Amino acid sequence: MARETESEEAALPPMLSKEEETEAAFWRLKRASDEWREDRVKRVLAQEGESPLRTLGRVLYVSACVLFDGLILTEIPVRMGKTTFSWLLLAALLVLAIKYQREYYGRWFDVDTDKIDFSQP
Repeated sequence: MARETESEEAALPPMLSKEEETEAAFWRLKRASDEWREDRVKRVLAQEGESPLRTLGRVLYVSACVLFDGLILTEIPVRMGKTTFSWLLLAALLVLAIKYQREYYGRWFDVDTDKIDFSQP
């Protein structure tokens, strides 16, 4: 019996203290935050050289999408009498609209961040 419990204890992963667990969680969170920040800075730097018309187009496209999603699509439940079917139709069309809007935004306004490298001194 004693040998079985010793082998079971040896097979278990080492337990971390509460302090070690907290520190490990902090570093995981910091690493994820640093990756997000670096990606955001790369996207901003990649947009520096683009024309003002492209930047204006980006803003106008997002504004038009918000207006379409918020004003045009919400007319569906109003016109159809706020039935369950109308709300389901609105949800389905809204999901499709946002999917295609994101796809076109990525296709038209994508920036190339591959050329920017922060690891070089």
